[in-house]
Amino acid sequence: MTLPIALTMGDPNGIGPEITVKAYTDPRRRAPVVVIGDPDALARACRFTATQLTVRPIASVSEAAHSPGVMDVLPEGRLPPDLPLGTVDARAGAASFQYVRRGIELALRGEIRALTTAPINKEALRLAGLPYPGHTEILAELSGTSDYAMMMANDELRIVLVTVHQSLRSALDSLTTARELEIIRLTHRTLQAGRPAGARPRIAVAALNPHAGENGLFGREDLDIIEPAVRAARREGIDASGPWPADTVFMRARAGEFDAVVAQYHDQGLIPVKYLGLEHGVNITIGLPFVRTSVDHGTAFDLAGRGTADHTSLLTALRHADELAHAPAAAPAPPSIPDPVRAHTTAP
Repeated sequence: MTLPIALTMGDPNGIGPEITVKAYTDPRRRAPVVVIGDPDALARACRFTATQLTVRPIASVSEAAHSPGVMDVLPEGRLPPDLPLGTVDARAGAASFQYVRRGIELALRGEIRALTTAPINKEALRLAGLPYPGHTEILAELSGTSDYAMMMANDELRIVLVTVHQSLRSALDSLTTARELEIIRLTHRTLQAGRPAGARPRIAVAALNPHAGENGLFGREDLDIIEPAVRAARREGIDASGPWPADTVFMRARAGEFDAVVAQYHDQGLIPVKYLGLEHGVNITIGLPFVRTSVDHGTAFDLAGRGTADHTSLLTALRHADELAHAPAAAPAPPSIPDPVRAHTTAP
């Protein structure tokens, strides 16, 4: 039987449990799924969404039956019964981390074919004493991955970010030609997977400054940092071009001129994807030794418990995970999670 996709339910105080049960029961879901989370929280989500689903705790992936109307759940710890929905809480942050950690372990052991994650909350992680700004950094550290990036995608655009969760000032200060080239190479390798031999993905690199700097009039970063990386990539046989003005390059990619765009900072790349609809966007961490996809939205504490959250993005993330898992892995998986991260495995 095909290995399942593991789905982490996200922060238990947000909409993660709700969209998890909705996506699980959606008839458009095709791949087998095991959920990592809290059975009581998922059962509660079934009640306030009026979802007809039996939550079945299992001890291992091999016990999953994938029976109609039954959700196979790998419990990870036990949440206190007084945990209030819609609030930032250290206990919820610690639990959401444990779900992701369990998913990474399963992926590294080859027990699942891909990992899909519901949203977690950065503030809750910090309150739990966990030094991560988001999923991407957790996945990279716990899998021992140093060469990785965030790709935001929908059916019209693929955007890869050079810098991610940092202030705009620090993002600008951290741009280097080496980092640009690393991201272009990673984008090329990711898009090359599954393509016919010799087929080269077309990668556009977005400029940092207006009009790509107007030949230095609006700043020299595009001339001195980005352009040398594009030239180096082309010498390696990569079909990269740019830097292109950011106010038009995403439109050109959407029209089919490019297969992906490398964006310089968080909002430059994510606004075009999210403008096309949060429900259609997917977050893909590229460079990991396993496939990982996620939703393109946050925990939405203001909607938690209402039963109205839209699960389309999570369903789309599961579809992308199913499709990407057929492509060859980027690198062999490490045998286990490195020891140094064990300090972050105990909730406060």
